[in-house]
Amino acid sequence: MTSLYDTLGVSKSASADEIKKAYRKLARQHHPDANPGDASAEERFKEVQQAYDVLSDPEKRKQYDRFGTQNGRPGAPGPNVNFDFDLGDLGDMLGGIFGGGAGAARGRTARRPTRGNDVEAEVHLSFEDSLRGVEAKVPVEMLAACRECGGTGARPGTAPVICPECNGRGVRTEDQGMFAFSQPCPRCRGNGTVIEQPCPKCQGTGRERRIKTYTVKIKPGVKDGTRIRLKGKGEAGLHGGPAGDLVVVTRVADSPVYERRGDDLVVNVPVSYATAALGDKVEVPTPDGPVSLKIPAGSEDGKLLRIKGRGAPKLNRSGKGDVLARVRIQVPKRVNKRERELLEELRKVNG
Repeated sequence: MTSLYDTLGVSKSASADEIKKAYRKLARQHHPDANPGDASAEERFKEVQQAYDVLSDPEKRKQYDRFGTQNGRPGAPGPNVNFDFDLGDLGDMLGGIFGGGAGAARGRTARRPTRGNDVEAEVHLSFEDSLRGVEAKVPVEMLAACRECGGTGARPGTAPVICPECNGRGVRTEDQGMFAFSQPCPRCRGNGTVIEQPCPKCQGTGRERRIKTYTVKIKPGVKDGTRIRLKGKGEAGLHGGPAGDLVVVTRVADSPVYERRGDDLVVNVPVSYATAALGDKVEVPTPDGPVSLKIPAGSEDGKLLRIKGRGAPKLNRSGKGDVLARVRIQVPKRVNKRERELLEELRKVNG
């Protein structure tokens, strides 16, 4: 029998990194998913797995080196020495090599319930609706529990049965001389159960893709890009795992009147030169209706005047922001005769 070092193509003095690098290369080359229907590749892949499981563990490697080899065969162990290696943990590593869902890695992950994926959807709101809050209908395409089989994956009227090959353990043990290796059961892929009559609608997966519509309560004061998380409303889990979450992202249209700054709303207020110079009262629009605002004498263009408590509702807090009235001095493009006379007189006064 070839030594474990020869199986990986490394020397007996190889470092842990060299062993890992050799294993990854051989695992990619001989993985069953890369060689469908090739029995020799599958057998070679098992040998590589077994060798790496021993040599990657310092204690197991020490025991293996201690007994050595005789004519290429493992030496006989001393009394009360037993090796029992579980290759199921290779699923995590192989998941990184083959995208987390292939071959032996499937056997590892299939044994435990898996949480469903989160799903993200957008809801489009007018500026006014974002301030007052609404209930919105949000259609979402996702993987949900199959309505035909209720998520079991089995044809209606039937149920998954205990795997006859591993008796529900999910793993199969093979004796290799002084070693006993455990690996995912090839029949049930580590699940412990098999579906003898798959559901015709979902082909045994227990999930189907469909559009579900949720009613989402949008709180007053949401901004563009606010994320609302609905627990358990995402994709259905696998093998009894919990569903993921639905994340609704708000997309708020621009307002033709207001510019939003946090919880404050900025609005342009046009005033004449005379009003800016002498002062006066003007009406300023707010989400709650117009408010009378005094423009102080001598106000410059761009001056901000604060109207407290008339801005956007504070999300998840009490109270509102403010309205900031921005003074915009309007210069007339045309003037009548009387206005020209007054402006000429003003220019003389100003020197």
